Amino acid sequence: MKFVTFEKRDGTIRAGWLLDQHHAVDMYEASGGMLPSNLLAFLENSDAFLKRIASLSPYTKEHKGVYPLNELRLLAPLPIPKSFRDFYAFEQHVKTARENRGLEMIPEWYEIPVFYFSNHLAIKGPGEEIIKPAICDWLDYELEIACIIGKEGKNISADGAEEYIFGYCILNDWSARDLQRKEMKVGLGPAKGKDFSTSIGPWIVTKDELEPFKLGKGYDLSMKARVNGVLLSEGNMKDLYYSFAEMIERASEGVTLYPGEMIGSGTVGTGCILELGEKVHRWLTPGDQIELEIDQLGVLQNEIIVEER
Repeated sequence: MKFVTFEKRDGTIRAGWLLDQHHAVDMYEASGGMLPSNLLAFLENSDAFLKRIASLSPYTKEHKGVYPLNELRLLAPLPIPKSFRDFYAFEQHVKTARENRGLEMIPEWYEIPVFYFSNHLAIKGPGEEIIKPAICDWLDYELEIACIIGKEGKNISADGAEEYIFGYCILNDWSARDLQRKEMKVGLGPAKGKDFSTSIGPWIVTKDELEPFKLGKGYDLSMKARVNGVLLSEGNMKDLYYSFAEMIERASEGVTLYPGEMIGSGTVGTGCILELGEKVHRWLTPGDQIELEIDQLGVLQNEIIVEER
């Protein structure tokens, strides 16, 4: 299933799933209130709610609560995750980005999957405009994939971590590289270079849909990024050095993970301008259209704008 959050023409915001390529189900309306109106509430009891969906009659586009997609505005599928941890799990990206800065790989990277916390209150959805920070000159995109936690757990082993994953979506970890570079010289961060915006969407695909593509430590899913229609980045999720199960094991050590938390993979190889270099493409500027595409997960498009003052 592909879960979405959307705004109706009357301004009501609801959650549900895609019925087909042209229709979405408002799960609250279609179930007569048996299912919640938002995805966070759904995730907090997802096993029971998924069984309830399965017990209902198959939906058609004639059912109550089913809407044409062209009458809806898709929002971030999980508008306010409970938290957002972003990992650093693709070796090619880490090695190349460090080489470009004259740095060698550090052995500690191979010992533990590392992450930072970003701003879970600055989530953007498909088609939303991304405001370029006024003090940023080096704006970058980052091509990533995220998993959404669907079950509470603590001290989760990697062997059993799959059952805690609800689904996956595309993630764009927007980065102000000049701000990030300066603050990390202090030995803390990234923080201000990341906190202004993160895009996810256009939907969350439940993990069962991806099982046929399981390969290596991830899935055989092509990952691409285009700026103004020009293909710049191309990688594959199967190249993860650390699996999402290993990331969950690390994140849950001594800490409880809750339904609705989001975990990012970090950038895939070639997946940002920092790694590609300015000779390949300049930093992003207002008017640029950035499009991330991952097989089976859809396309996430956003435009850069200048903040009105």
